[in-house]
Amino acid sequence: MKPIDSIDGLHLMGNLYGCGGEDRLLREIDALRAFCLEQVGNSGLTAVGECFHQFGASGGVTGVVILAESHVSVHTWPEKRFVTLDVFVCNMHCDNRAKAHQLFDALAAVFQPEEKRYYSVERF
Repeated sequence: MKPIDSIDGLHLMGNLYGCGGEDRLLREIDALRAFCLEQVGNSGLTAVGECFHQFGASGGVTGVVILAESHVSVHTWPEKRFVTLDVFVCNMHCDNRAKAHQLFDALAAVFQPEEKRYYSVERF
């Protein structure tokens, strides 16, 4: 049974293996930041902050976009052609599930993974 004062949420997670998409999105902080923020806007979610970090000159990037609805995170390992994605939305005032799926699908598609493992968790 769901608690009376709970906040519904959807948490989408993915592991993307053998990514064949644009190399710059795996390696370049500015490219990944711009793409993530663009896709957040395209999905109809609201960015309220962000933090991205580059691991060395040719290393991966970790990025988090804080959403009014919760968050999205992306972690890249270019040397392994591996990416993890995480999109979490709360549904306190409206149902954001479709927007979460749109954002997650757009982020995953750009990396063109050979293999993907997706997980979806309803949180309340």
